[in-house]
Amino acid sequence: MRPFRLASYNIQKAVGVDFRRDPERIIEVINALGADVVALQEVDKRLGERPSVLCRRMIEAETDFTIAPLAQNDVSLGWHGNAILVRRDHAILATGHIDLPALEPRGAVRVDVTTPGGPLAVVGAHLGLMRHFRRLQLETIRAHLEDAPTRTLILGDFNEWSEDRGMEPLEEHYETVSPGKSFHAARPLAALDRFALGRHIALRDAGVEERPLARRASDHLPVWADVVMAPAERGRAVLPSYESSVSLVLGALDRWKTSRRA
Repeated sequence: MRPFRLASYNIQKAVGVDFRRDPERIIEVINALGADVVALQEVDKRLGERPSVLCRRMIEAETDFTIAPLAQNDVSLGWHGNAILVRRDHAILATGHIDLPALEPRGAVRVDVTTPGGPLAVVGAHLGLMRHFRRLQLETIRAHLEDAPTRTLILGDFNEWSEDRGMEPLEEHYETVSPGKSFHAARPLAALDRFALGRHIALRDAGVEERPLARRASDHLPVWADVVMAPAERGRAVLPSYESSVSLVLGALDRWKTSRRA
């Protein structure tokens, strides 16, 4: 089964480190990710009707993505700045919104999509600046997904600077994946952008998009993860590593040789 690639990208309203707003280069970076699903943060402006900085017609004409129907007006691309793009190979089964507790209005978005291994509920989020509220927000998302009939995955800008704190609400049921330092794009110091893999999902690979254009296009670098839908083993999806696979093969070969000599 081929891996399913998800990506997360805080585009900072398409304003790059050179202080220029350039939606075209954001689109170019998105296309270079080779993702099946892309969660975007800060895709809409904050004032008024929150118009999108990315033109719908441009996305439809210059990418192979469908815009998940999350906006609640005709000018936004997402909800609370969160949008999700789904490659046209995959069907969008359902969408939803999750209100998050915060000092300022925040929300997460959910899109259920088809994958080679079955349906997947994807939640894109941009968490708050204070850890207390981030934990409450993660608890809210986890509770929302508790009764999901499909596998679940959370991705986005978690705004968490610590490598070992802040993710406690997800620890029991999710595997947190931090592909690498993604902020600030000019000189990455923190792994703010992450994934949380629910049960029966196995990680194949993950990384940070670090090509020159990505370093200019926003203050965050995009992150990506390749996953497969795997069967459960003691409550977690497990894929054998390369080393363990080789050991299994060599062990089987030794047993075969022994049986032949006998």
